[in-house]
Amino acid sequence: MGRDQDSQLAAVKLRTVGVIHSPFAEASGTPIQPCYAQGAEGQILVDDAYAAALDDIEGFARLWLIYWMDRVKGFQTRVTPYRDTREHGLFATRSPCRPNPIGISVVRLVRREGRVLHVADIDILDGTPLLDIKPYVPDFDAHPGAKAGWFDAAGENRIVADERFHRKAGSDPGENS
Repeated sequence: MGRDQDSQLAAVKLRTVGVIHSPFAEASGTPIQPCYAQGAEGQILVDDAYAAALDDIEGFARLWLIYWMDRVKGFQTRVTPYRDTREHGLFATRSPCRPNPIGISVVRLVRREGRVLHVADIDILDGTPLLDIKPYVPDFDAHPGAKAGWFDAAGENRIVADERFHRKAGSDPGENS
């Protein structure tokens, strides 16, 4: 990649479109994926400027939430994920300590009230900045039977997070980078 492309990528700017509210104040004890959230409910509060973008969303059973994991420790190239006891390359995991801490979760849409989406099966920390919402479309998004690499033989059955990838509440965000 040339210098011009490098500087263009470094200048990528994102804007938040809202905030995610959930019952999870800290990483420890938070479900590690929506399928382990057991109906945990939350609200997606979309900023006024984007409220009209929610039109027609009620017809979808599930939504992809794309968000900024604002409380993770700095980037690591190798990690021991929650569901294994062995270290793996970061990009072969769903660990949150990524170069760009962008998270994705599929949540169940319960109902919409204006610019508030009530959702279930949420696995996201309360107060997380929302970057985007996309509809979950089974024909596009489901691939049953696809290979899942090391995950198919994972050595751990953990379903909730501990603190291994997140800063403690009140810690300086720059100290772990």
